[in-house]
Amino acid sequence: MEKTALIKTVSLEFYKNEDESRLKGYQLPEEQLGFTSMPVPAIEACLQEDDRHPIIIQYGEDIAGFFVLHGKGGAIKYSPNEQAMLLRAYSISSSYQGKGIAGESLRLLPDFVKKHFPDKNEIVLGVNHSNHAAQHVYKKAGFIDQGLRITGKKGEQYVLHMQL
Repeated sequence: MEKTALIKTVSLEFYKNEDESRLKGYQLPEEQLGFTSMPVPAIEACLQEDDRHPIIIQYGEDIAGFFVLHGKGGAIKYSPNEQAMLLRAYSISSSYQGKGIAGESLRLLPDFVKKHFPDKNEIVLGVNHSNHAAQHVYKKAGFIDQGLRITGKKGEQYVLHMQL
């Protein structure tokens, strides 16, 4: 009998309260902590604003990553487009980095936004000018630098756009 390899798939799911215990082992390398928020504080911020939506990146049955989709209240700083959605607090847990999960999750993102937020026609994000690895991943996934810059908590950020 031939053995078949189990292939884990990447999927995007809305965070649910029962996911909390699965985030306990979520870690980021020290050098990445300056560029993004850890999931728990980001989830707490979501509880304060209705237009912040916490999303988990699943790899098989495991939580491999996390991000927040923030509606007009967050996107307005990055785009004058009222139908834009801000991607923020994006990260992949340390033990899942380097496996292509980030690229695959970003490839799934446009369809996820179109399905769950059909009034949105753009995704925007801010990435720190010194976070070269993240810039590469975002641009490879189709985000475009249109030349807009903002000043974030950690200095200059490039604003990247993806039309839906």
